Amino acid sequence: MRHRLGRIGVITTVSALVMSGTAAMGVAQARPAQPTGLYAPSALVLSVGKGSAASSVTVERAVTLSCAPRPSGTHPSPTAACTELRSVEGEFTRLTTTPSQGNCTRQWDPVVLDATGVWQGRNVSWSASFGNACEMRASLGEGPVFAF
Repeated sequence: MRHRLGRIGVITTVSALVMSGTAAMGVAQARPAQPTGLYAPSALVLSVGKGSAASSVTVERAVTLSCAPRPSGTHPSPTAACTELRSVEGEFTRLTTTPSQGNCTRQWDPVVLDATGVWQGRNVSWSASFGNACEMRASLGEGPVFAF
């Protein structure tokens, strides 16, 4: 009888510890997600590569660009690039224009621009293809985002 009461006591104690989360093994307590800063994240990988499609491109150059809380990354002009992206509200399609065909040759040597990451808290996955590097430069104008 004494052995049985001891066993019931041990089971009761272990059960209480497990239920309270203080057992020897411990219980992981999940914390609710909370923001870690005052700024929505803006971190991008920008690349330029040879090929006709973003899925099969050979990347020639790539940089990182972070715009919040301050411009940084491996981009050569992060402040200017972040300023340009803010001016178009992160819409990469607004960075390019249709170039006139008069300045570039018709040589087929496709180039793909790609931007992947997060802009002000929302996912970004954008790419654009050009017939050659001259068309790409003409389409971007003097913009600093892809000037690397």
